[in-house]
Amino acid sequence: MQHDVHERTANTEPLCADRIGFAKLTTMAFGGTDLRPLRDELISKIADGTAGAGDGLDLSLITQLLGDRQRGMAVQAEVLAFHQLFRSPCSAAKPKLRVLALAAAIDMGGNTPIEFLLEESGIELLTLYVIAGKELPAPLPDHDVAIVIASDSEECRDALDIMDRAAARWPRPMLNPPRLVCNLDRDKLHQLLRGIEGLDIPATECVTRAQLSEIAQSSILFADIAAELEFPIIVRPRGSHAGVGLAKVDDRAAIARYLAERPEQEYFVSRFVDYADDDGFFRKYRIVVVDGRPYACHMAIADRWDIWYLNAGMAFSESKRREEEDFMRSFDSAFAVRHRGALAAMIDRVGLDYFTIDCAENKRGELLIFEADNTAVVHNMDSPEMFPYKPPQMRAIFEAFAAMLYRRARQDREHAA
Repeated sequence: MQHDVHERTANTEPLCADRIGFAKLTTMAFGGTDLRPLRDELISKIADGTAGAGDGLDLSLITQLLGDRQRGMAVQAEVLAFHQLFRSPCSAAKPKLRVLALAAAIDMGGNTPIEFLLEESGIELLTLYVIAGKELPAPLPDHDVAIVIASDSEECRDALDIMDRAAARWPRPMLNPPRLVCNLDRDKLHQLLRGIEGLDIPATECVTRAQLSEIAQSSILFADIAAELEFPIIVRPRGSHAGVGLAKVDDRAAIARYLAERPEQEYFVSRFVDYADDDGFFRKYRIVVVDGRPYACHMAIADRWDIWYLNAGMAFSESKRREEEDFMRSFDSAFAVRHRGALAAMIDRVGLDYFTIDCAENKRGELLIFEADNTAVVHNMDSPEMFPYKPPQMRAIFEAFAAMLYRRARQDREHAA
């Protein structure tokens, strides 16, 4: 870096582009709004030369929400080539706090969807895309607190490296330091959490397509890769999320069939854990950790192991919703108490100010960890009529997040004084 980022942010502000924003556009898509007219309107603005950088970034997101990731990423690349700083809508005319989110140039699931956390907070959010080959702004945008929202993925590696080199001299508190975010990918997380009493996290290994092919052909054994691996296993493309390419394979022939349908060159593999309860249903939990404290986010119940909230049919089952409501209402006195030691040790080792945990309970009653992530969607988009217990819980999470930001900013001001 050519400039000293330890200098306090100055009055000369880098140009900031306003946008509709991630939260509003995603909520529209979630609620069934047809985004194509808005897409066409933005394309027309670009064609007649009246579009700003914020319009371009919104168009990129809309295109991805409509299912065309490749085109959406191409639009984003064109925008970020000439502009990197964006402002999200704020619910207050005169915000009392300004947050600078440090993002990477990745698809819509690769950065923390922080807009949902701040949407009603009255806190102003600026997002700076950190890109290899481009200097950070000099001076930096004025802000009270910074937070890293890029994920621990290969696409974010260069951006995280730039953030990490700047972190020690950053002029304001930086939450979710990049060096800690870099511990979250699946093959590193199990090493970080190994040995915690009451916690079960299957070892995840990164393997090449060639290695899987050799296993399918009986040329090598899983034991040649890692001692813990044996059939059945879970396999997924490295870097995939939301169940894309996720499969349980029971034998060598199944590996061959899996590879015949997948183009990727690298995969994550781990042992399969049957975490079904006595009633035959699988229960998967999302927990949000804010400032060292765990909060219930959601509970998905299904008769399949490869479960996430959208495929669990929670909206179609009153009994499932009652169970999720009980989980949320009793979390602090039940689930969090049962797993107090494991959660506390995990939160300490991960060390991030904000992250999520996708987990279950294994047949021994231990906390079974699937994933820890700083980019999972935590939102309040569900129908309050169908899920009346969710809005209060989501507001508690959002308020805790805002309180953490205010506390860190206040501590920084007191230290400076």
